[in-house]
Amino acid sequence: MEKIWLKSYPPGVPAEVDYRQYRSVGDLVDKKVVENSLRPAFHCMGKTISFADLDTMSRAFGAWLQSKGYGKGVRVAIMMPNCLQYPVALYGTLRAGGIVVNVNPLYTARELEHQLNDSGAEVIVILENFAHTLQEVRARTPVKHVIVASLGDMLGVKGMIVNFVVRNVKKMVPAFDLPGALRFNDMLAEGAGKALKPVEVGHEDIAFLQYTGGTTGVSKGAMLLHRNILANIEQMDGWLLSGLKGEPGMIVTALPLYHIFSLTVNCLLMMKGGGCNILITNPRDIPGFVKELGKHRYNMITGVNTLFNALINNPEFAKLDFSSLKITGGGGMAVQKAVADKWKQMTGSTLLEGYGLTETSPVATMNPLDLAGYSGSIGLPVPSTEIAIRDDDRQDVKLGEAGEICIRGPQVMKGYWQRADETAKVIGPDGFLYTGDVGIMDEKGFIRIVDRKKDMILVSGFNVYPNEIEQVVAMMPGVLEVAAIGVPDEHSGEVPKLFIVKKDPSLTEAQVREHCKAQLTGYKQPKYVEFRTDLPKTNVGKILRRALRDEKKTA
Repeated sequence: MEKIWLKSYPPGVPAEVDYRQYRSVGDLVDKKVVENSLRPAFHCMGKTISFADLDTMSRAFGAWLQSKGYGKGVRVAIMMPNCLQYPVALYGTLRAGGIVVNVNPLYTARELEHQLNDSGAEVIVILENFAHTLQEVRARTPVKHVIVASLGDMLGVKGMIVNFVVRNVKKMVPAFDLPGALRFNDMLAEGAGKALKPVEVGHEDIAFLQYTGGTTGVSKGAMLLHRNILANIEQMDGWLLSGLKGEPGMIVTALPLYHIFSLTVNCLLMMKGGGCNILITNPRDIPGFVKELGKHRYNMITGVNTLFNALINNPEFAKLDFSSLKITGGGGMAVQKAVADKWKQMTGSTLLEGYGLTETSPVATMNPLDLAGYSGSIGLPVPSTEIAIRDDDRQDVKLGEAGEICIRGPQVMKGYWQRADETAKVIGPDGFLYTGDVGIMDEKGFIRIVDRKKDMILVSGFNVYPNEIEQVVAMMPGVLEVAAIGVPDEHSGEVPKLFIVKKDPSLTEAQVREHCKAQLTGYKQPKYVEFRTDLPKTNVGKILRRALRDEKKTA
């Protein structure tokens, strides 16, 4: 394959990367916490921890795991928002030879139960705000050890005030009962007196089970190997960090670390580069977020279109000093021209769009740092990555023609955890991952997305699969048929819309919404519900979601 995009690479970006300098992500951590020991690693809610602090605490976490008999390959679920305990648990698990299972803290009991059972997680680290959800399902899962964290655990004296406010003033911690659960700080104290034993972990071992939806509506764990993650770190290092011109990274991390974009581009990349993550625990609080931004001289920020849009429409944001900002990275969903243009005008920084999937660790393409302004492109394939544009027969199309975007590179997952059938659907014999996105590559190697083959709905950068919503709604006795599609939304890019044929004429929209609220995370819940007498179908009776989408386009 001719890599025509290499001619468009900015100076200094390598055509290939070598990730073999590290045996595993844990090996990278072992080296970097020493090399950057005095530098700040994470900042959250007024508290900064250094790489030396992170070394000490993650060692204690890993040693505690080993002391409980958890060896190489143990699955550890982390169910927390952006807070200082997250990187401690993350790096502690990896250094002990374990596999990280990231869990969205807002999951319902049904969603949590599925992920814990599917992954086989035996340990879970959870913020107390969400412990009541775990209580509902723990007895039906393989979880043996529960570690409960409080938001203020690592904030010193201020933490006591934070915990008091969260629990007693804002009442954000519903009552829970988890017999045998260990408090996060107690666990660290217990592990501090133990040695972290070396574990033989290599490139072909699993580092993360990163869950994503599927065509069946069942969430699947993408097996991201240590080499997948190390390769993507190197790819982003070669592409992005040169733009800092030797400065240590100071990156604003508002997207949740349990999301693959923030996990790799923010958390893991800064470990390699010795940079600091400014963790934003609640980015929905835009005034609070903007106030926090005013306290830091950050040189990088990542986000999704909705986040950037919210910031540029906040009057106080425009008053901030952006003189240190060198790199703005957007992904997870399409960046809109109006947002990118206003961001550039306001901050002086070009909003660089990239593209990837959970299955690609995630970054597959990125716009060059010297891009002058919004281009509508998702950029060029990153180093060591091949992208083919193929037709329905899996044959390459001519340059400039539309086809499915297919990706091959060291960052492409091994496959789906215990789902060989689903893996075979998306990874071809030649190693190319079929994304389901339709794109066009131009003569310079830049790619634009023009459509999506699959039915996935993209809500603020999060994948929502219609089958999952439909299965939940179909559980209602009053529903005869149901279909879910994505419809455009100014704020989120897309939102789910339901079409329902009633079995019980008395079924109401309010009942449907209440049922969905109990079963689905917020971003998966339908924004619109429409009742119909029938739904469009194929000759064999399959509901045609595409016909429903086409109706919306022509309406």
